[in-house]
Amino acid sequence: LSKDIVKQLSEVYRKIRNTFRFLLGNLDDFNPNTDKVAYADMSEFDKWALLRLEEVRQKVSDAYENYEFHMLYHAIHNFCTVDLSSIYLDVMKDTMYAESKNNVARRSAQTAMYEILKTLVAMVSPVLSFTAEEVWKYMPKEEGMPESVMLQDWPQGHPEHFNQELADKWNQLLDLRTSVQKALELARQDKTIGHPLDASVTVYAEGAAFDALNALGEEGLAKLVIVSEAHIVNGAAPAEAVKDEETGVATVVAASEREKCERCWIHRDTVGQDSEHPTLCDRCADVVKTL
Repeated sequence: LSKDIVKQLSEVYRKIRNTFRFLLGNLDDFNPNTDKVAYADMSEFDKWALLRLEEVRQKVSDAYENYEFHMLYHAIHNFCTVDLSSIYLDVMKDTMYAESKNNVARRSAQTAMYEILKTLVAMVSPVLSFTAEEVWKYMPKEEGMPESVMLQDWPQGHPEHFNQELADKWNQLLDLRTSVQKALELARQDKTIGHPLDASVTVYAEGAAFDALNALGEEGLAKLVIVSEAHIVNGAAPAEAVKDEETGVATVVAASEREKCERCWIHRDTVGQDSEHPTLCDRCADVVKTL
């Protein structure tokens, strides 16, 4: 193998290994026998993650059947790098780290992460045998699962996870997310903000783009783009807005004027309202009291 190919394969392995590490860490307090959330009760974003997993599972299964091993490593690497690391796991960090242990949204995310981990480790086991076996050893298991990944059946398909309407909706929202992120990066370079959570964004949109953002809601948009505040305006944007010609939306980024919670780093109006925890927002103060 050439040095370039070895370097590429090493990068693929590093990304897959880091994905396993992150998933294992976030499932440390998860018992799949008692904590799983039913698919019907999961959030749309968690359902989108499972939809993408099912698409990857099908692609990887076909690649093994046809001996197209380059296809399987591309599919898994892209899934770990783009869908998980850059999008899903990044957005879900606040839910995983800041919400209470048994919060429904947190357990929903853990349910999705568990399914992702269980499926991924089985799919890489033929080519990354030792890594897969080590991950399997430490991951939480459902009753009846074998002690070795090598004794585990190939991941079964979940046709119920396919939902074209959901896919179209979230593909559009993720395109809009990219537009806002471009504006955030420019604001960071201009030193308007430091971390994205220091930001308050106002997004101007019309037509289908506005409808999609409005359905998500301002709180949902703030979570999706990982900022402290988000405002959605139906109409033309001011001259200073950063416009994305592809999506048609424009974004104005400003530094949030709210106080920063020292636990979740989100700027909220409720920081300081709890006398016992004056540096925390109301959500974090409530969670800390239960610890």
